[in-house]
This record gives sequence, structure tokens and C-alpha cells, in this order.
Amino acid sequence: MKSDNQLDLLFDSSLIPSIIQEQLGPDLHLRPLASDDNTRGHFDVLSVLTVAPQLSAKAYKDKFDELKACAGTYFIIVIVNVSTDKIVGSGSLIVERKFLRSAGLVGHIEDIAVSKAVQGKKLGLRIINALEEIGAARGCYKIILDCSDKNIPFYEKCGFKHKEYQMVRYMTDPKNVPKSTKPSHL
Repeated sequence: MKSDNQLDLLFDSSLIPSIIQEQLGPDLHLRPLASDDNTRGHFDVLSVLTVAPQLSAKAYKDKFDELKACAGTYFIIVIVNVSTDKIVGSGSLIVERKFLRSAGLVGHIEDIAVSKAVQGKKLGLRIINALEEIGAARGCYKIILDCSDKNIPFYEKCGFKHKEYQMVRYMTDPKNVPKSTKPSHL
């Protein structure tokens, strides 16, 4: 396994609190996403959430570079099994800049995924804790997330509280595209 300084990382690994790494033990390593993590099974882990087809190496690197260019916005972390150099967990914090609250910052936690083979070992909790710490260090005044009903108990154990409702509109469904933006040929 390459050390962090040998990898092209999404952000500075010093933002991840060492106490969380210590809680994982020596066989697991928590670090920022690397530009070549598609070769370590990143999509395999994400597939526990939804359809996550593999991107080509170039497409993965291009997306990585796009995210990295938005410094201070995207914080994707992974847990890597040291002996296999494979990703077993992942999560994201996206920092939104607001005009509200004196131009405050809001953290959005997304895509918490843990390989089925290692679920039940509190890796999801460690990912959440790390992302919360990164958000606090960045100055977020709140951190929010969306989840399915079945995951509410897990996030409540992590300290989150139910507030308001989520709404969604998938723009890939032609009948859901707002009329003002629908191309005339549809």
C-alpha cells in the first residue's frame, strides 16, 4: 500500500483527526480519496448504495480533478484495508457556501457506504465522525444529510435529529423536466 504522500489526494490528509484513525486499528487506514481509487474498488463499495457503474480510468481521473479544483468544497474519504489495498468504506462531505448566517458554511454528508463484508464494525460511524470533524474544522455551522427511513436509527445513533422533509425531482425523467427548460423536440 502506498503512503498518503505517494498518492494524489483530494485534500490534505491532516484534516482527518488522528483519533478516528486510532479507533480503526492498524489493519484499516482512513484517508482522502485518491485519483486512482477506482483501482481499489471505490465503485464496488459505492454499489451498496445504488447503481454505481465503473468509470474508465480517464473519466475517474477527470472527475477527481474537477472536484479537486474546487478547493475547500469536496471532502471524500475512504477506509482502505491495509493488507489488500482495497477500499471497504467511503463517505463525502460537500461544503456549501451560503449568504445566510453571515455567509456561513453548511456541510452536506453524502454517500456513506461500507462494504457488506465489514458492516457492523462501526466503520460507518467512524466515517460520519471524521466528516463531522472536517466540517467543524472548515467552520460549518451545521451538517445535514438525507437518508432512507431504514437508515434513520443509524444516523440517530450518530447524533443526527430528524428535521423537515426531503423532496427530489430526477431531471433524467422527461416527464419531470420543468416545462420552461424542456427542449422543444421532446
